[in-house]
Amino acid sequence: MTDVSLGMPQLPAPDYPAEVRARLEADAKEIIARYPGSRSALLPLLHLVQSEEGHVSRTGMRFCAEMLDLTTAEVTAVATFYSMYRRKPSGDYQVGVCTNTLCAVMGGDAIFEELKEHLGVGNNETTDDGKITLEHIECNAACDFAPVVMVNWEFFDNQTPESARQLVDDLRAGEQVVPTRGAPLCTYKETARILAGFPDQRPGAVEAGGGAGPASLIGLRLAKGEAAPARVVHPRGEYPKDRPQAGSEHLSSHDAPQKTSASDPDNPAGPVAEGE
Repeated sequence: MTDVSLGMPQLPAPDYPAEVRARLEADAKEIIARYPGSRSALLPLLHLVQSEEGHVSRTGMRFCAEMLDLTTAEVTAVATFYSMYRRKPSGDYQVGVCTNTLCAVMGGDAIFEELKEHLGVGNNETTDDGKITLEHIECNAACDFAPVVMVNWEFFDNQTPESARQLVDDLRAGEQVVPTRGAPLCTYKETARILAGFPDQRPGAVEAGGGAGPASLIGLRLAKGEAAPARVVHPRGEYPKDRPQAGSEHLSSHDAPQKTSASDPDNPAGPVAEGE
């Protein structure tokens, strides 16, 4: 019979220091009061503890369980189900590269590989300076701006390997980085507190926003009875005569010709007969 050693059982998680615990309890009670059933407050409470440590620790899960009269097993089941809850220390900036189908074929895979090599980290790993955690993520519902990179859930559209590399370099250097649309950037801990349901107090953050791109709005315009545009994607070498000057409108990357094997006459896709 094989001797199987299961090891020592894990000790209970330590509690927060008294002053931290008191502050978090006040915030947690405010969150719980928003819901008719306290259990429904678990998701924002997990964001709250994540805003304290930058990830959901065992101490954070113990806190949530005690506040909601749940078992730590019940809290752990939820915290491990959703990818937005980090289970280990992570960077000030979560840099997510969309590698879902459209972003991937538009260059998302190349961006992700470039950033892995440039930063020296793999998926869900953090740089030595604690600034950047890199991950590949699923669809961001911004396909008309593909390929898309997100930093702490703010959009950086129409990216290239070069622009993405400059983006992470600026973040690590402490330079001011402005998303393509949406609110100004803040740290991951600050983002987690906003996701917990607390007001964003930064000047201009609430007013900032960004709408859908032209390709996303075609169906809505047709439903309203507006005339359909001649084309959404323009043939190679052809640009719309009424294209606005740079900076006057945030155009989709699909409005520019893309050099791909499927559309490049010099590199046709599909089988080639012998002798060609």
